[in-house]
Amino acid sequence: MSNSGEEPLLDRHATTDERRRRPRRTKSRRKVLGVVLGVVALLVVAVAAWVGVRGYQAKGELEAAIPLVTQLKTQVTSGDSAGAIDSMNRLTQHAQSAADLTSDPVWRATELLPWVGSNLTVMRELSSTVNDVSRYGVQPLTGLAGSIGLSDFKPVDGRVDLQPLLDAQGVLADSSAAVGDAVARVDALDGDGVIQPLADARLQLLDKLTEASGELTTLSKAAVLLPAMLGADGPRNYLLLFQNNAELRSTGGIPGALALVNTDAGSIKLSQQTSGSSFRQFPEPVIELPLDTKSLYGDNTAEFMQDVNFTPNFALSGQIAREMWNRKFGLQVDGVISLDPVALSYLLKATGPIALPSGDQLTSENAVKLLLQDVYAKYEQPPEQDAFFASAAAAVFDKVASGNVNPAALVSALGQAGEENRVLVWSASDEDQQVLAGTTLAGGLPKSSETEQRFGVYFNDSTTAKMDPYLQVNIEAGQAVCRNDGLPLNSVRVTLTNTAPADAATSLPDYVTGGGEFGIPPGNIRTNIAAYGAEGLYNLGLTRDGAAFPYQPSTELGYGVSKVEIELAPGDSTVLDFQFLGDAPQTKAVSVQHTPFVYALETKALEVDCQNALQ
Repeated sequence: MSNSGEEPLLDRHATTDERRRRPRRTKSRRKVLGVVLGVVALLVVAVAAWVGVRGYQAKGELEAAIPLVTQLKTQVTSGDSAGAIDSMNRLTQHAQSAADLTSDPVWRATELLPWVGSNLTVMRELSSTVNDVSRYGVQPLTGLAGSIGLSDFKPVDGRVDLQPLLDAQGVLADSSAAVGDAVARVDALDGDGVIQPLADARLQLLDKLTEASGELTTLSKAAVLLPAMLGADGPRNYLLLFQNNAELRSTGGIPGALALVNTDAGSIKLSQQTSGSSFRQFPEPVIELPLDTKSLYGDNTAEFMQDVNFTPNFALSGQIAREMWNRKFGLQVDGVISLDPVALSYLLKATGPIALPSGDQLTSENAVKLLLQDVYAKYEQPPEQDAFFASAAAAVFDKVASGNVNPAALVSALGQAGEENRVLVWSASDEDQQVLAGTTLAGGLPKSSETEQRFGVYFNDSTTAKMDPYLQVNIEAGQAVCRNDGLPLNSVRVTLTNTAPADAATSLPDYVTGGGEFGIPPGNIRTNIAAYGAEGLYNLGLTRDGAAFPYQPSTELGYGVSKVEIELAPGDSTVLDFQFLGDAPQTKAVSVQHTPFVYALETKALEVDCQNALQ
């Protein structure tokens, strides 16, 4: 039977008083609920205010801390120990305060909230990272202020005091590791979905930490490598190759002047000099060349001293040069070091002008032109040219070894030359090679990363002359997605121009133009260009002035290579586009490692045209 429209059966037994009390209970419940909601609202406001105020304060602490890092670096390198300690104390206070402000239980609990939580997590991690860097990465360095500085990197009376460098090894290694860990920590932070100012702050901190990590890694490796190379554990011998960029090779230029340097317990002595041309062709390769290298560059690479750096793999060039020196002079050197006239010009900024036995004055402004162009007009015979090069190299070496240099300018000069791949080092010691690995000094092929696609473009003169100061090179690189599968097209554009005067055949010496030998008209420049793609990429070939052009496809050390020979008359220009297909649907920044020229060259961004793609 339906009870529709009637009171519930249970209510029939309720008293009148009970029925009257029910609305009051409902009102009471509503009142309690209102109070609870009010309290929750107050708590939300309080938490928001707490987190907001502390976040604002933490931001201020971080902004106060960052400039102190740069100030501290200057104080440490200049030996201002008192200033470094004061800056370090202030940095530590600001960093610790920022970490404390963003790590209390209220802050951590609020991180669990949607949207706002990710912002708070990033803020806490950034503050904590800065605090860790200040304590474990920067603070230990203050102990080096006054005990090691830029002056410790320069010789005094032909000797470098190795003890400060040895004492600094542990501190530099620990600091380098701490900052390296911080880079990985910030890089791993998920910046998606956070507010823009915080995302920008993360990227700015990452850039700062990456820069600092690179500098510390370099210093740490230098503190390990320099004592070893300077004979801390016993005498060593090094072969110096002075590369002549007037006749290009992959790592710079032909080895023109050569020298033997002896080191022992920090002392440095130039004991022997000769020229690359004094080495006659060996009847067969002095070492067994890798098949890929032999295919690309031929047996000449291991038969002529002036061709040992046909390959951009300097570790291989060093081994070849070492064996050639051994066969000629009966000495197995402990390593091979190369530099070029441009690097010498940088060093001259630290030494000041140097008077040469010839009566010339060598300066940072005239060194490149004097050593790579004027010398051929002044001295017609190769032996005279070799003697001039040898005297210039010896004069610069003696000035640096004497310690009569500006230490800050010396370190800056070596740093700039290293960044431009103008100073290369190979060591017969496996331990030294491990320290060199990954640095610009090692002269290895370009290494790509998850975010950067790196290519190599290397030049070898085949004019057999000294025309390359007139070869103007421009390099551009870019990437675009031109296929449905999303694989990116990488393009490296090389523009070559022969800037020699129209009358080069008569106005330039035969030694510079080649005098028509090998069927090359005087004034023309003939060059081999090898473009190295990153490992795993597919080599699509190249175009010349917009049209497909024949080339030699090959490989070296697992890198796909496109090699081509170009000859240009005075005033001629041509454009080569080397193209490589990516191995994954991912876009990256593109960069190019290249042969050092007589001038500085920066790779420019290229807007890739898919319609001209070789796919």
